[in-house]
Amino acid sequence: MARRRPKLAVWKFASCDGCQLTLLDCEDELLAIAGAVEIASFPEASRAHVAGPYDLSLVEGSITTPDDLERIQAVRKASRYLVAIGACATSGGIQGLRNFASVEEFATVVYAHPGYLSTLERSTPIAAHVPVDFELRGCPIDRGQLVEVLSAFLIGRRPNVPTYSVCLECKRRLNVCVLVASDTPCLGPVTQAGCGALCPASGRGCYGCFGPADTTNARALANRLTETGMTRPDVVRAFRTFNAGAEAFREESERDA
Repeated sequence: MARRRPKLAVWKFASCDGCQLTLLDCEDELLAIAGAVEIASFPEASRAHVAGPYDLSLVEGSITTPDDLERIQAVRKASRYLVAIGACATSGGIQGLRNFASVEEFATVVYAHPGYLSTLERSTPIAAHVPVDFELRGCPIDRGQLVEVLSAFLIGRRPNVPTYSVCLECKRRLNVCVLVASDTPCLGPVTQAGCGALCPASGRGCYGCFGPADTTNARALANRLTETGMTRPDVVRAFRTFNAGAEAFREESERDA
C-alpha cells in the first residue's frame, strides 16, 4: 500500500505575500517538495483545497483583525505542526508600526468612513496567540532556509537555521565592515543571519530584515550609531522597520521615549 504523503497547508494573514512567493520561487526544489507532500491548501498557487487536519502549516502574516484571531485558532487546531514564516508572522511586520501610534487617528486620516473598519489596535505575531513550533525569520524569508525547514519537519528533526548575527556572514564573504570603515549605519551586529549579508556586500548597511539575532545588544549598537552622526529619531526609525515589534528592537526604539 502506498504511503500517505504529509499534508502541507500555506496560510495568509496580514502581509504582502512575499514569503509565500519565496516557496514558489524554489524552482528546482519545488518539484521535489511537491512530490514529497500533498499541497492541501495554498490559495496563492491553487484554488484546490483539501480539508484538514494538516501535518504542517506555514503561516505568513500578522494578526491585525478580529477575523484573524478566529482564523489562526482554527489553523492551529487543524495543524500538527505550525511554522510562522517571515517578519510579519514572527514580529508583526511593517504594519506593527501601528503599535506606536493611534490606529483610530490613522483610520480617520486615510478612510472616508472609518466606521466600516474592523481592526485591532496592535499588529501582533502568530506566537502571541497560538503555540508555534518554529519561526522562520526574514522579509522575505530565505529560499534555502525554507527548504531546510520543510525538509526537517518532513523527516522529524529540528531545523538547522542559524541564530547568529549578519556580521558572521560578512566575515565569511570577506566584506569590509561598512560600520567601522565608513561610519555607514548598519544593524548587522544585532540582526540574525539569513540574507547572506546582501546589503553590506553592496556597501550598504543592514536594515534588520531578519530581526534580532540570538544574542543582541541593541543599546550598544544604538550608541555606536549616534557616534556616526545619527540623531536619536533616526536611530529609532532604524529599529522600527520590518521587525519593529520584535522585543529587542522594540525595547531600544522605546528607550527614553
